[in-house]
Amino acid sequence: MQGLTEFLPVSSTAHIRVLPAVLGWEDPGAAFTAAIQIGTTVAVILFFRKDLIGIASKWAAGFGKPAARQLPEWRLGWGIAVGTLPIVGIGLLTKRWIENELRSLVVVACALIVFGILMGVAERVGRQGRSLEKLTVRDGLWVGLWQALALIPGASRSGSTITGALFAGMERSAAARYSFLLSVPAIVAAAIFSLKEHAGELVTGSLLVPMLVANLFAFASGWLAISFLLKLIQTRGLVPFVVYRIVLGGLLLAFVLTGRLDPFIGMAGK
Repeated sequence: MQGLTEFLPVSSTAHIRVLPAVLGWEDPGAAFTAAIQIGTTVAVILFFRKDLIGIASKWAAGFGKPAARQLPEWRLGWGIAVGTLPIVGIGLLTKRWIENELRSLVVVACALIVFGILMGVAERVGRQGRSLEKLTVRDGLWVGLWQALALIPGASRSGSTITGALFAGMERSAAARYSFLLSVPAIVAAAIFSLKEHAGELVTGSLLVPMLVANLFAFASGWLAISFLLKLIQTRGLVPFVVYRIVLGGLLLAFVLTGRLDPFIGMAGK
């Protein structure tokens, strides 16, 4: 579930939260959710390894060679760096709130619907005329702020960043690729922070084997999800994901409001 939904604009956090609730399992928790992002992080790094190496080398060269600052990789490197700052800063400030109250199924359902509608609006009104080579630092900050909204369970990191990029006038394929590239530092930072905080629990406790197995499947399914989205977004756009998000969010909200699901089911202390 993590691998299939991390890179598709449907919110991996929402699915990992909803699946245990529907099946009657306990919520795996924010720490486990962050830890199994290692598999999807490795998948996106290997999938875009040539892009990442090129961006890193040209960006580093730009600090010593003025000519290198004219290259699109220089601007893209800054776009990724600046775009990562909002989610790191806001994430640290709101960490406890995100790991507790915001994991309510009501929040998840509303986020699925609201951000699904925003994605549909962006798909409809975005100019979609700019390539990735025309990315600016200002674009990086703008999309980075949208990425920070993905801290809300159900919003979707890839969905938020793609939506922000479309509103900035980027092509659908360029928006998707930038979303993937921008995800690398954010996911790595989240995984490292979580592993550092919960190292004892994850490494020596009963979660070690489940975490390793989850990361293996997350890597394989994440690789397939990246390839699938890059192809689908060029032919069908984001409409299928918009419909899916609204339907899933609506069903989840209906189950909660009719009392069939406790919005805090499976959460620690609830």
